[in-house]
Amino acid sequence: MILVIMTGIISFQAFNNMSMKAKLMFRPASVKEFGEWYRFLTHGFVHADFTHLFINLFVLYQFGEYIELSFISLFGGLLGRLFFLLVYLGAVIAGALPSYIKHQDNGYYSALGASGGTSGIVFAYILFNPWAWFLFPPLPALLFGVGYLWYSSYMAKRGGDNIGHDAHLWGAVWGLVLTLVLFFLFRPEVLSIIIERLLAGPTAHNFG
Repeated sequence: MILVIMTGIISFQAFNNMSMKAKLMFRPASVKEFGEWYRFLTHGFVHADFTHLFINLFVLYQFGEYIELSFISLFGGLLGRLFFLLVYLGAVIAGALPSYIKHQDNGYYSALGASGGTSGIVFAYILFNPWAWFLFPPLPALLFGVGYLWYSSYMAKRGGDNIGHDAHLWGAVWGLVLTLVLFFLFRPEVLSIIIERLLAGPTAHNFG
């Protein structure tokens, strides 16, 4: 909820303050030329418009609480919250890395939004509940995830629609991989449960 409220307040302020939005959004050329590395993180707290903001806040609220509470139950209060932040904020940063590599010499390129972070949270959820049904699109989480990765990869290569598909793709990969690494390092027994849930097919119940 703190992240939802912070993102909402900062984004709303930036709607009415273009200089603030320009200072916080991701501009690879500014990072390279002026060392403004903070933009890797701050761009996740500003959005293009209310629709963009609402979608990301809705996804963060819907899936974020589940992942945070699951991490707390598995790793304890302090580590659980810390790992949740690592997944979400790390996915914001990881999602921006490809854009930096591609556009660091392009002074006209900029990006904003929490889509990388929310993708990371969604894919952590898919790892927990591979056969849970999404309402939109109406698919099991696992099939949605495979389709999401394929589509994001395809559109990232194709481009031309003004959507940050690289952020979606690599934010999702970050959330999936980091969650697996955390399980491997701190709760390796959970990995066998995840495999069992995956192999159980669509009849598998959700975690916890």
